[in-house]
Amino acid sequence: MKSLSQCAAERILIIDGAMGTMIQRYKLEEADYRGERFKDYHMDVKGNNDLLNLTQPQIIEAIHREYLEAGADIIETNTFSSTTIAMADYDMQALAFELNIAAAKIAKRAANDYTAKNPEKPRFVAGAIGPLNKTLSLSPDVNNPGFRSVTFDEVVTAYYEQIRGLHEGGVDILLIETIFDTLNSKAAIYAAKKYFRDIKQPELPIMISGTITDASGRTLSGQTLEAFYISVMHAKPFSVGLNCALGGEQMRPHVAELAQIAGCYVSCYPNAGLPNAFGEYDETPHDTACIIEDFAKEGFVNIVGGCCGTTPDHIRHIAQHVKTIAPRPLPVKETTLA
Repeated sequence: MKSLSQCAAERILIIDGAMGTMIQRYKLEEADYRGERFKDYHMDVKGNNDLLNLTQPQIIEAIHREYLEAGADIIETNTFSSTTIAMADYDMQALAFELNIAAAKIAKRAANDYTAKNPEKPRFVAGAIGPLNKTLSLSPDVNNPGFRSVTFDEVVTAYYEQIRGLHEGGVDILLIETIFDTLNSKAAIYAAKKYFRDIKQPELPIMISGTITDASGRTLSGQTLEAFYISVMHAKPFSVGLNCALGGEQMRPHVAELAQIAGCYVSCYPNAGLPNAFGEYDETPHDTACIIEDFAKEGFVNIVGGCCGTTPDHIRHIAQHVKTIAPRPLPVKETTLA
């Protein structure tokens, strides 16, 4: 089986689209989220999509298979909020480790099936590591700018547990994504490095994906894209990229900039345009694919897919539009002094 690096050298890789968008299509109710195991739980859990790894695993696996069928090379585990910190919203901190193992096994089972069908196109599972619902760089209290609702060590501990669960569940890649606060992502990077050092095993490849929140071209914590890249390049990531917040058209100048400065592969998985007045996404699969095809033709990208509002149809169109376009070549590193 070809390695991830071999595949990335050959072609533009396709990552999947939105998990939440697909879950919404099932129109699940409170009882569906609870399942039998949590039928008497003391608070509402509807909206806790990661809990579905335990209560509706067949739905999560079906969604993974739709994306694989559409042509995804990389599928993300349903673990965007599977940390003790994020799960505290539902008083389910104790489930974090179990959620990650379960999600990784569900995704790996689906990916292995598709790899077996076509060994020339191996499928990989990326353990999705979300940004948390608490930030290390910003105060939640406008009257106390120095206040933090969480410490760096607490964030590291939460991410360490998540990474342990994802690794034991069998993921191939760690994907630290939707980063709006670089300090949170640095805690995740530190946790990953520490975990593999502790177990004395080779590190998994790390993909890092930041989020430019508006037309300023900065992350929510105020960094420019170049500053963000410099802040995380020490991790020697497999790829650095952008996802969420913006549609492809709005993301274009930032992807172009990243392609110029990144010493690793570049990923891009935008939303299906900007949300409408109802918070829904109207950009068609064809429109999204044409935008990403332009990125590919310009030599900006190595890994492409979709974020909020995207579906297997979006991924199918994207895969078709980029399949004959060469990936962005890695920059040649200088090995001698001028």
